Amino acid sequence: MPFDNALDCGQKMDEALAEADPAVLIDHILSRYHAVHREQFPKAIALARRVEAAHTHHPDRPDGLADHLAIMADHLMSHQRLEEEVLFPLMLGGGHPMIRHPIARMEEEHRDVDEQLARLAVLTRDFTAPEDACYSWRALGRSCKVIADDLREHMRLENEILFPHFLTGV
Repeated sequence: MPFDNALDCGQKMDEALAEADPAVLIDHILSRYHAVHREQFPKAIALARRVEAAHTHHPDRPDGLADHLAIMADHLMSHQRLEEEVLFPLMLGGGHPMIRHPIARMEEEHRDVDEQLARLAVLTRDFTAPEDACYSWRALGRSCKVIADDLREHMRLENEILFPHFLTGV
């Protein structure tokens, strides 16, 4: 049956993921988000440094964007490492009575990412380059928008679909 619209497609995907073995969702998160974030951030940071250096006198220069992206990347890599080395192995092992503690920590860190994303939107003027921006600046805005969208979806899948598998009855 074809999907009537993108929302239906997303809802059906969420239903399928919610009903799937958590290992399927974990594998999806690792390949679609963790691996992709590891590629996205270094490229965006390099691009931001180039734009900041090339437009030192432009009034709308995204000053501090490269540093903000670097901080976000550092926090994210630490977060992902905890998931990969602690939380996901616990989940793949069937859970643990104390699993609510690492899940709570991940949810808290997700709230921190929400704040970082709000700052990212401010620094990029809602991911929109000025009218007179060069190609690199425009590409930077698109790159930051993709990062923000990917991070939001990544966190949503964990918070709304993966984590509840292990919190029911805990």
